[in-house]
Amino acid sequence: MPTISIKGNQMPESPIRKLVPYAEDAKKRGVKVYHLNIGQPDIKTPQVALDAVKNNNIETLSYARSEGSEEYRVKLSKYYRNNNINVTEDNIIVTTGGSEALFFTMGSIADAGDEIIIPEPFYANYNGFSTASGVTVVPVTSSIDDNFALPKIEEFEKLITKKTKAILICNPGNPTGYLYSKEEIQKLKEIVLKHDLFLIADEVYREFAYDGLEHTSVLSLEGLEQNAIVVDSVSKRYSMCGARIGCIVSKNPDFIKTAVKFAQARLSPPTYALLASEAALDTPQSYFDDVKAEYVERRNTLITELEKIDGVKVAKPKGAFYCVAQLPVADTDAFAQWLLEDFNLNNETVMVAPASGFYSTPGEGKNQIRMAYVLNQKDLIKSVEILKEALKVYKE
Repeated sequence: MPTISIKGNQMPESPIRKLVPYAEDAKKRGVKVYHLNIGQPDIKTPQVALDAVKNNNIETLSYARSEGSEEYRVKLSKYYRNNNINVTEDNIIVTTGGSEALFFTMGSIADAGDEIIIPEPFYANYNGFSTASGVTVVPVTSSIDDNFALPKIEEFEKLITKKTKAILICNPGNPTGYLYSKEEIQKLKEIVLKHDLFLIADEVYREFAYDGLEHTSVLSLEGLEQNAIVVDSVSKRYSMCGARIGCIVSKNPDFIKTAVKFAQARLSPPTYALLASEAALDTPQSYFDDVKAEYVERRNTLITELEKIDGVKVAKPKGAFYCVAQLPVADTDAFAQWLLEDFNLNNETVMVAPASGFYSTPGEGKNQIRMAYVLNQKDLIKSVEILKEALKVYKE
């Protein structure tokens, strides 16, 4: 019988999506499921983006350029310059989502067996991207006790070897919602320059910084031109997850030249989605102001309600739209599945993402969950009520 590859067997399941069959079964039984497991905003996509697809006069749906259309990249470079990121269209490669941007980045800078240091917990699919690329993730653990702040630089330096190629951060963070300060980004700059590494920043939640704090891009720091790589996406910014349009941004010409070869191998990003993404750049600032205000209210509601539950510890996010909560259970994988299979409150239950999948270190995060506050406040309150009652009756 033919065998599956070692790489295939090592590919991790998504902690966000692996429980979907249990949620679907619950719905078939007539149970309403509140989805806090996935970062799919309920915010409306800007109408200007939808209209660009509806009202176009394309007669032949042809390939786009491998790098993405020049019109989109020129317009996108203006967006970045407005955000204190001084780049041109030649510094940008459009990708099929931020996921492909990470694949291209890892493939361009690292060979099989090379290492990338990532503060954990981190976006779960980094584990999958690294496995598919043959890259080894070297985690440096941050703690819920200090709100998942950047670990001390000494902890990074202990992990650097001859095989280390980069440090990868998500800012603001998924799953923690942590927003790195300018001082923390400066410390990372110093260490990557000292050890001649790349600094990769997943900045897809750039717009979502709260409490008067500002996002600092790695591309806004002088002296990092050859080291900094930004991964970005329209998915969260414009509530366009289904468009699958992302990009890589870097001032390093050798990196861009290499990444273009990966882009050519997959031919091109989707043409209709490029049209929508280009149009989305005309979204007025008032849209983001309203969305940020909504997310701040949702965050405050979720955190307030969670803190009322005995035995629950929660980190307060400063950006994005996720939080990590520590529960008084030993294994949140089993608990999350039980919520869908065996528990309901008035025929309603909640779906969460077990946090162990957001770590690379075995055993870490087993008593934590990630929750995405992408529901309205009424549903968030109901979701936490369900969680509270579930914890009262759950048996390990």
